[in-house]
Amino acid sequence: MAAGVARVRAALVASGSELVRGDRSDRNGPFLAASLLRLGVEPARITVVGDDPSDLEPALRAGLAEDLLVVSGGLGPTHDDRTIELLARATGRGLALDEELAAGIEELSRRVAERLRRPYADFAAGVRKQATLPVGASWVGLVGTAPAVVLEHGRGVAVALPGPPRELQELWPRVLETPPLARLLARARPPARRVLRLFGVSESAVAQALADAGGDGDGVDVTICARDFEIHVDLFVQPGAEERADELERGLAAPNERYVFSRDERPTAELVLDLCRERGLTLATAESCTGGLVAARLTDLPGASDVFLGAVVAYDDTVKAAELGVPQDVLAAHGAVSAETAAAMARGARERFGADVAVAVTGIAGPGGGTVEKPVGLVHLHAVGPSGELARRLDFPGDRETIRLRSAVAALHLVRRIVTES
Repeated sequence: MAAGVARVRAALVASGSELVRGDRSDRNGPFLAASLLRLGVEPARITVVGDDPSDLEPALRAGLAEDLLVVSGGLGPTHDDRTIELLARATGRGLALDEELAAGIEELSRRVAERLRRPYADFAAGVRKQATLPVGASWVGLVGTAPAVVLEHGRGVAVALPGPPRELQELWPRVLETPPLARLLARARPPARRVLRLFGVSESAVAQALADAGGDGDGVDVTICARDFEIHVDLFVQPGAEERADELERGLAAPNERYVFSRDERPTAELVLDLCRERGLTLATAESCTGGLVAARLTDLPGASDVFLGAVVAYDDTVKAAELGVPQDVLAAHGAVSAETAAAMARGARERFGADVAVAVTGIAGPGGGTVEKPVGLVHLHAVGPSGELARRLDFPGDRETIRLRSAVAALHLVRRIVTES
């Protein structure tokens, strides 16, 4: 940060007793923190708190001490949705019904009532509750029946957002365009950002490379994060620190060059699809232990259909034989979890779909089913493409979910490698 420029700081509060109980994970805090960081606002903390006023109100009051408070959740029509009334109390404001907002929520609620064949009277009290805002607050948009609420106060700006991540993420860009947020962001200084994405190297090895390069500081903040079984490195560079960032980036990449697969933020599945598009290649998958997770990652992305042709989830051996043409003698001699079966699955998928590239996954995800020869966590991958074939044997520690997720990510990286070599 340039000398003499104070950082703009934000506190993020995720409210909801279901988050505290562990019934659901907070997705809003990380999303908002990443967005604010790119805008030059420093996320001071993320607080997860229940609906009880004795817990929520202190969290709001603490957040109001920062330049920006963003709270998600607690904007619904029920008795335990208390964010707005507590925000009003914490800022010393009264509450007032916004007639325009009430009309908008009523219109949406009447549609819901009609669809559910319930009388609108069942919704009326909730409509009034959701349209009651702190005096002086403005509202932005309606995705569901809860708006985004923006309130300027003596120390800064407070924003209240709906809890459902889809609604929050749709409303957030509109919030950023409001005059209070525009004024606040004008004081922020977005850092430049550089990224390195690595696969196949440990987090500790990357951390050691950073230490050997002199560590961060002097205008460059570095984060190293294990995410989706990859290592994500982000360098946030303040104005004037570009030369130092160059040194750190070289120091991080040089000893790990063979593990660096990307210098941008695209998810691995998107990177794989883009590589296939650039080369005019089509793709198919054959999956056993991953149960379609590789295909799901690919088809999560819009436009995947111009590359991805299809998948066979061949869990049972009869399906491997009937749908992928895995020879019975291969299954009998080597078993379902073997390099030979993985190779036959990949070749079968390529032939069945007429794809240029195919990848297969077979393994033992556990918790049962392992043996001394083939323990839980053993996974065989095989990819076939125009340039040849690649195989990998992996031994993953962890529980069933971890093994399956790691296998899916490893399969995508095997496709990346064989496509890159095509």
